[in-house]
Amino acid sequence: MGKKPLTTRDMSRIALMAVVLSVCSWISVPAPVPFTMQTFAVFCALGLLGGRRGSLAVLLYILLGAVGLPVFSGFQGGVGKLLGPTGGYILGFLLAALLYRLLERWAERSLARTACTLLLGLAVCYAFGTVWFVTVYARGGSPIGYLAALGLCVYPFILPDLIKLALALLLIRSLKKYVRFA
Repeated sequence: MGKKPLTTRDMSRIALMAVVLSVCSWISVPAPVPFTMQTFAVFCALGLLGGRRGSLAVLLYILLGAVGLPVFSGFQGGVGKLLGPTGGYILGFLLAALLYRLLERWAERSLARTACTLLLGLAVCYAFGTVWFVTVYARGGSPIGYLAALGLCVYPFILPDLIKLALALLLIRSLKKYVRFA
């Protein structure tokens, strides 16, 4: 049996979440290492839309940025941003979404399982982004070790990302009481 085709409502929700992801990427929270709300939006897209539609929202966001729309942090866009040192973390959002899709039936049974699945996806995003970061720097003639890359690109973001995950789970739980998204 094939997958159900996307309805107009599905496509509207996917587009809306891609816009939310874009807006959240522009929100920069000042801290010793500033961070954006992108991961919050990815968590919300997956938790509210489900793995299939959430993955499509993340993919749409990446494609919008790839064609040059300024949807990435700092109002940036273009393939150059994706191919740059931090592009792996953006592409990692899609890997996290696809992992959520793969584990979705297990995750949807409880909020705790959803949290675990989203945390696992975040770890995959961190891992892919860090390997990408190290590879791009090495190709540019400035090799950097994995521990240094983790210290620069992952460790400062762990606590903010856990807070964003908790906020996203609260929002998902609150909204799912009133609106059926997936």
